[in-house]
Amino acid sequence: MAVAYQIRPALLADVAELARLEPRCFSDPWSPGGFREMLDSPYSFGLLAELKSGQLGGYLVARAIEQEGEILNLAVAPERRRNGLGGKLLEAGLDALKTRGVAEVFLEVRASNEPAIAMYLAHGFRPMGRRQEYYRKPVEDAMVLRRALGDR
Repeated sequence: MAVAYQIRPALLADVAELARLEPRCFSDPWSPGGFREMLDSPYSFGLLAELKSGQLGGYLVARAIEQEGEILNLAVAPERRRNGLGGKLLEAGLDALKTRGVAEVFLEVRASNEPAIAMYLAHGFRPMGRRQEYYRKPVEDAMVLRRALGDR
């Protein structure tokens, strides 16, 4: 079933809502201060998938410095997963990074997160390496993925 939503820029006024969704998606969540800092930075931005009901369905956080971009976080509410929302957020984030002059994008993903890895691979990302014990709670390796933005 398709989910009705709009993707819009995240604002400082959205920090509390972002912080409420974060622990539902991740075992080592960002703090409200972390979201605030990210949204205050001239190098980073957030995008929200706002459902027709007004609820937050998911978000993407990224940064761009010079020609290099990084997806810092991509989350979809557990009850909204498997409907293409994560892919649409990723596409919107990649478009925003490209607009900022980014030529290549990197991200880390838990090595055990097979659904996320499959989504990233389907969107043109390729494995570059592994960061040993990168994640906490629980400790786990991260796969490092890269995508050139000209590869679309």
